[in-house]
Amino acid sequence: MRVIIHKSAPSGNVNTPPSKSIAHRMILCAALSEGTSVIRNIDLSNDISATLDAISSFGASYGYDNGILTVTGVDAGHLRIQNKINCRECGSTLRFVIPLCMISETGGTLTGSARLLERPLTVFERICRQQGICYDKKDEYVHVGGGMQNGVFTVPGDVSSQFITGLLFALPLLQGNSRIILTGKTESRPYIDLTLYVQRLFGIENTWIDDHTLYVKGGRRYHSASVENEGDWSNAAFLLAFHHLGYHVDVMGVNDNSLQGDSVCKEMFFALKQGSGVFDLSDCPDLAPILFAFAAANRGGVFTGTKRLRIKESDRASAMAQELLKFGCETVVTEDTVTVHPCALHAPQTPLCGHNDHRIVMSLAVLCVLTGGVIEGAEAVNKSYPRFFEDLKRLKVDLKNEA
Repeated sequence: MRVIIHKSAPSGNVNTPPSKSIAHRMILCAALSEGTSVIRNIDLSNDISATLDAISSFGASYGYDNGILTVTGVDAGHLRIQNKINCRECGSTLRFVIPLCMISETGGTLTGSARLLERPLTVFERICRQQGICYDKKDEYVHVGGGMQNGVFTVPGDVSSQFITGLLFALPLLQGNSRIILTGKTESRPYIDLTLYVQRLFGIENTWIDDHTLYVKGGRRYHSASVENEGDWSNAAFLLAFHHLGYHVDVMGVNDNSLQGDSVCKEMFFALKQGSGVFDLSDCPDLAPILFAFAAANRGGVFTGTKRLRIKESDRASAMAQELLKFGCETVVTEDTVTVHPCALHAPQTPLCGHNDHRIVMSLAVLCVLTGGVIEGAEAVNKSYPRFFEDLKRLKVDLKNEA
């Protein structure tokens, strides 16, 4: 899809979409609970649909009506994976579900896009090798055997928190107690705390022993619940950027006291406008594209903790550097740092590329509102925020979609 955006002055109120991070976690907890759970405030983005496909593969069922999801779970103590699990392009689905396959009676096979299966899974590979579980990864799939036992699991703290969350989902279902020890600097801890919060809603109490050790009591069972999702700070950031750029845009539906790590975008937008500081993105890598774009529209910025951007839906640091240059903004990318130089933005003379990455597309759209521009591959927003361009129209942004 090609989107043509004309220079506009957005204004009005807009509701942020439901949290994708919380929704994944609630859906999996509900699927692991015997009985029926009700989850309110859910949008069926491509990523959430991938997780719904996953829970169907181990026998859970669900119904969806007008933002309300009902999930009937399974006997999680005897998990059996019935079909291949297509994770599409969703890293959360892949990494959250692999440990459930590893504790199942059957093991499981997971498929997905080529880009998804390029993303590293070495944490799980090492655990499988240590426990004598089959691990077979090819370009088209990853297969893991079942029968994982409880124990002590050592995980590098500077890898994706999705590995830790996946273990946190599975380990309470084993008979014995376990510990997860994080080595080195722990990045994206807010996402781990978000997992612990959602698990508590479904009757599972995992705890931090210290800053590097999680204790997981075994022999537990999830309990069905009636819960409500909150607004998504990761996606709200694209809308809030307009407010901090000086437009009369009010973003509604987010929780100011949220555990979501990306709620820090408010403070980062303010600091970038002041032109001060170095910004560490280790705990909030999903904010990187919109913060790079916002920096380009203000006084530039220096960002650290960016090395993991290479293994997202695109190589986000390099992709943004390529596209920002079309606006006249020079960006320098090193192994773990991105520097966006101050510049005078101008309308791109050639179409922008979305790099098949929802967050790249939405970040470029924010800049196009300032200058005008054309984005190709704009359908990538369906991964997390299908109504993004409709919401821009509600904010009086002059744009046109072309197939």
